Amino acid sequence: NAEYMGTTAKMFNVRKKIVKALNGADVSPIEEEVAKALFDIEVNPNSEIKADVKDIMIASAKEVDLPNSKKALVIFVPFRVWKTARRIQGRLIRELEKKFKNKHVVILAQRTILAENAKAKGFKVRPRSRCLTAVHEAILEDICGPTEIVGKRTRFRQDGSRLLKVFLDPKDKEKENIEEKLATFASVYKKLTNKDAVFTFPEHVY
Repeated sequence: NAEYMGTTAKMFNVRKKIVKALNGADVSPIEEEVAKALFDIEVNPNSEIKADVKDIMIASAKEVDLPNSKKALVIFVPFRVWKTARRIQGRLIRELEKKFKNKHVVILAQRTILAENAKAKGFKVRPRSRCLTAVHEAILEDICGPTEIVGKRTRFRQDGSRLLKVFLDPKDKEKENIEEKLATFASVYKKLTNKDAVFTFPEHVY
């Protein structure tokens, strides 16, 4: 009975890490797994980031198929806790990838795009940060984190479509297995924005 009570208490604490669970909405199995992984980090006495993770919840999580038959785990956190998540993004990704073997983890802020008729919905002025272009730019930066973008170039294809070329900070090339994640970044960005992008490092550093 004590074991049952302990398990029940842990599940309660785990579900507190999921915003929509607190609102009574359905939670997917993968979201339960992510919440459990975060809770495990939070209560691990040896974790350097447990204090920060205590403040982090998730808005949602989903898997994205990758070209190599693997999957990426895409985790959205509420915007209000994004500052904390961003600060420990690299270390948190490392910890989660130990728990989710063979999956690349991507952590983003949950952002809402406001339509151009936002004024009709009670907004005096539509904040630029909530327009489609700004949200897509922010998604791009989140996906690559903690590596920074140092340049972008748009190429127009013959069929009129666009391809965004994203250059990442070359000093991070050897860190965090970033180079092997370039295709993952492209797949996740395509899934979230329906836009094509390739991620690379500058050939020349001046």
